Amino acid sequence: MTQSIDLNADMGEGFGPWAMGDDDALLKIVSSANIACGFHAGDPVTMGRTMDMALTAGVAIGAHPGFADLQGFGRRRLTLSSTELTHMIQYQLGAAMALATARGARLAHFKLHGALSNMACEDLDMAATCYRAALAVQPDLCLVVMPQTALAQAAADLGAATASEVFADRTYNDEGTLTDRRQPGAMIHDPATAATRILDMLRDGGITSTGGRFLRVPIDTVCVHGDGPEALAIAATLARSLTDAGHAIRAPSR
Repeated sequence: MTQSIDLNADMGEGFGPWAMGDDDALLKIVSSANIACGFHAGDPVTMGRTMDMALTAGVAIGAHPGFADLQGFGRRRLTLSSTELTHMIQYQLGAAMALATARGARLAHFKLHGALSNMACEDLDMAATCYRAALAVQPDLCLVVMPQTALAQAAADLGAATASEVFADRTYNDEGTLTDRRQPGAMIHDPATAATRILDMLRDGGITSTGGRFLRVPIDTVCVHGDGPEALAIAATLARSLTDAGHAIRAPSR
């Protein structure tokens, strides 16, 4: 029996004339696009152009907000108050919603980026603050969560729609969070290895950490980071492997 799985990628992460990733090619492969909202990457023109390409390709669009850290690409940890977090999320989400509405479209999902996501995975109050802020603006957003983390707990506490995410190109710690990028083995660079790992996760119903611990988790969507040099090769190999294994690649139904 065919099992559907969403394949998502982070997109719109260039800035002005500086491009990052091959969004046009990725949009021919993935089913969901997480579009940067101008703080960690992206700008209004890049956001609009990426949405246009995604909608033309029939790919679901979502907001991908991060810390205001262009130089660090949103991967440096910042300490903000709950008020600052709330307004930061709503500002970025509001911009994405406006651009989508102008195109007769609606955001399907919401996914935190980089250090903001990593910190919220570990801090229930922070996760709840971010999600409450987003749902206050668009209550029907599907929240993309890392299972068995504070993100998943916060979304459940709020009664929100969720999509549980695993990563094709990252490894995991024993507690189910992502291995720090500064650590050896944090990134998966080989497309075949990335595809095999995801097929194993779907078959087994969970993830295996770098320490050998198996964590049973739901899997609704698979992420390929769009900024790496291997991103397109990983996405293409993964999509082909999923299809060959009988999986249909499609965005979560609402």
